[in-house]
Amino acid sequence: MRLIDLSPPGNRVVTGTVLFTAEDIIRFARQFDPQPFHIDAEAAKDYVFGGLCASGWHTCAGWMKTYVAYWNAKVASLEREGLVAPKLGPSAGFKKLQWLKPVYAGDEITYSVEVVASRSLATRSGMHLNLTVNEGVNQKGELVMRYEGTVLEFD
Repeated sequence: MRLIDLSPPGNRVVTGTVLFTAEDIIRFARQFDPQPFHIDAEAAKDYVFGGLCASGWHTCAGWMKTYVAYWNAKVASLEREGLVAPKLGPSAGFKKLQWLKPVYAGDEITYSVEVVASRSLATRSGMHLNLTVNEGVNQKGELVMRYEGTVLEFD
């Protein structure tokens, strides 16, 4: 079974939802993106976003967290049905990353993935490159992040 057969183009899969708390935003930002609008709620009021908001990298990490949990559950489900799940590897990269709206403390972001294409690698027998569109939407239905990604697959 190939990933594109399991999740054909046009099939957007919701992978999960993450609640962004002020504490989580500050903890992530202190370690990875220590800008004032990510680590200091009072200082953040004077910046363009008007309040404490998550780093874009934090919103992307939320996507990865939900995808890994979704994929692990999917593999277990397929195995219970006696099926062999596609063997996925690392990403070969991404492009067109967009942080479209700030993610504020209290926002719940629901993430999704859609496989849009897949091709065999000419230089690597038994390997395939899957192209995906990955998104995060807040509780108001607003798109907050989007990127095009890749994931390797092995026969």
